Amino acid sequence: MMAAGTAADRGKRVLLLEKNRMLGRKLRITGKGRCNLTNRTDVEGLVAHIPGNGRFLRGAFYRFGPEELIAFFAAWGLETKTERGNRVFPVSDESADVVAALERFLRAGQVTVRTDCAVAHLLADGRIRGVRLRSGEEVPAAAVILATGGASYPRTGTTGDGYRMACEVGHTIVPIRPSLVPLEVAEAWAPTLKGLSLRNVDLYALSPDGKVLWHDRGEMLFTHFGVSGPLVLSASRHLVGCTGGRLRIDLKPALSEERLDARVQRDLGEAVRRHIGNALDQLLPRALIPVVLEVAGIPAALPVHQVTRAQRHALVRTLKALMLTVTRPRPLAEAIVTAGGVATTEVDSRTLESRRVPGLYLTGEVLDVDGYTGGFNLQIALTTGRIAGESV
Repeated sequence: MMAAGTAADRGKRVLLLEKNRMLGRKLRITGKGRCNLTNRTDVEGLVAHIPGNGRFLRGAFYRFGPEELIAFFAAWGLETKTERGNRVFPVSDESADVVAALERFLRAGQVTVRTDCAVAHLLADGRIRGVRLRSGEEVPAAAVILATGGASYPRTGTTGDGYRMACEVGHTIVPIRPSLVPLEVAEAWAPTLKGLSLRNVDLYALSPDGKVLWHDRGEMLFTHFGVSGPLVLSASRHLVGCTGGRLRIDLKPALSEERLDARVQRDLGEAVRRHIGNALDQLLPRALIPVVLEVAGIPAALPVHQVTRAQRHALVRTLKALMLTVTRPRPLAEAIVTAGGVATTEVDSRTLESRRVPGLYLTGEVLDVDGYTGGFNLQIALTTGRIAGESV
């Protein structure tokens, strides 16, 4: 939609072919229906939060970054707000309002829109000539912008069509894989915490040999299969395909081990007549207490006055490093973003035109570019759409 409207705004005659019966179907469910449009950081901040070839888009972000994106939507009647973590949302908290703004943009440019109209193949003979629809109809075109999305959330129509079509005309496809995806874990206690959300914890993604691959502070969620939530989704970018990877949770990141030990001593000192399983309510969510004690090797029924120094230290170590063993990611269909795609070496970063097929432009998840949670992936999609639309 961004690409089509931008091309039309430059005086081009534009036909938008939409596979679904309505525009913006995946956009409508992003951010749990609120639509995290972007992250209000600078260009280097964007690049730092896009582990999948972020540098490829540095120039594009300087041309159309977060501030330009916010101004664009304001011009089309969408007010935005900036929340914790610099995440930008519509003031209305309704993703449908984002789609409506883009539809106004399309109408102003007199873009012809055909819905329920799936493209099957690109037509090319050294350069792009048009497309062939699934119905068999051929549509000639001097330029084609491929904006089909990835392969996650296939119920929204993103079933990997763009990768196949780009491959058919000679592009190299970096193997696709889930990114920003929940993770399954081996520990039997994890599913018992289903529904428990942890806030302000530090999460570390570790290689099999214990090397820290990534870490951040924020929120995570226990599920019936393992873990999810913003922190886990970002960590998954570094653990998918990493056999033997682990997660380390620091439940009290604001406290050093020494200060935490003092805090534990104080809490236990105020509960000397209780069992330790009933003495940590001020320190941990109730559901988490028996798990932490089990991992630390401390019986929940142990009277507080019998807790040894060694047991207290084991408790502190567990609070600072609760470990999870990742067994596998959830399926690609459950991922927020698809990693992999058209190799960026085969695309001109200034225009997003194919170096293999002149007249073909590639955008969004079709490219081998992906970012963390927090608005970065939608910024990628909208920036690449904008640049492609300016370049045709």
